[in-house]
Amino acid sequence: MSPILESIGSVKGFGWGAFSLPSSFESIASATGTGASGTITFSSIPSTYKHLQIRYIARSDQAASLRNITLQFNSDTAANYGTHYVRGNGATVTAAGGAGSSQTNITNVCATANLSANVMGVGIVDIHDYASTTKNKTIITFAGVDNNDTTNGAIVLNSGLWTNTSAITSISITLLTPNWTTQTQFALYGIKGA
Repeated sequence: MSPILESIGSVKGFGWGAFSLPSSFESIASATGTGASGTITFSSIPSTYKHLQIRYIARSDQAASLRNITLQFNSDTAANYGTHYVRGNGATVTAAGGAGSSQTNITNVCATANLSANVMGVGIVDIHDYASTTKNKTIITFAGVDNNDTTNGAIVLNSGLWTNTSAITSISITLLTPNWTTQTQFALYGIKGA
């Protein structure tokens, strides 16, 4: 371990425990947009990890403003989800939330065909204690997009909730309007440890 990482890991008083190196992440699956569908599903997720993480780069083929991405777990389409977010575009900051929804959202950070060619939205989604059968599931997302102009960029911090104690075995990631481009990529990782 490098001296820098070793000293970070030894910080006391913050309840950190041992510093987690990237080796605690294991690839479970990845998927690429087809250009003909707005949904990507990871299924048969093993229960052998502590947490899950999704990393993505994404673009919609719709000529419109920035799009939402939605998450559903275990094919549950009932009103069991909540979302809260803080979003900034360089000029204004907005915050909102909601409950009793049929999905949890990653709010308005998916790039669209209105943006310059090859501009992508990016994000990291953490799903905590996904295999627990005694806890509701919490999700946190850090995401953004930038078009190198003054109107088509945003950064967002989302929290999400699935009010269900079932272990998560599948995740459906859906674009609210048309299709993922073939540049779109999602990768699912399992995180070992505490």
